[in-house]
Amino acid sequence: MAQPDYDERGVPSLDYVRDKIESRYATSLGAAELAEGTAKARTLEEQEAEREQAAKAKLDEIRRSLGR
Repeated sequence: MAQPDYDERGVPSLDYVRDKIESRYATSLGAAELAEGTAKARTLEEQEAEREQAAKAKLDEIRRSLGR
């Protein structure tokens, strides 16, 4: 006996697959949105910005020492 969203050969319907993909996509968007709003995520963003700034300063220092 075939399941409701599958045909008699066991192949899922296009609507079933589309709904499953859209559900997973919506879940991942929601998780990403929640993660961005946490204090830990903001702290990580701040740390990344600090590292980038330090890397740029070090690169500028190296360039100055090479006379560029």
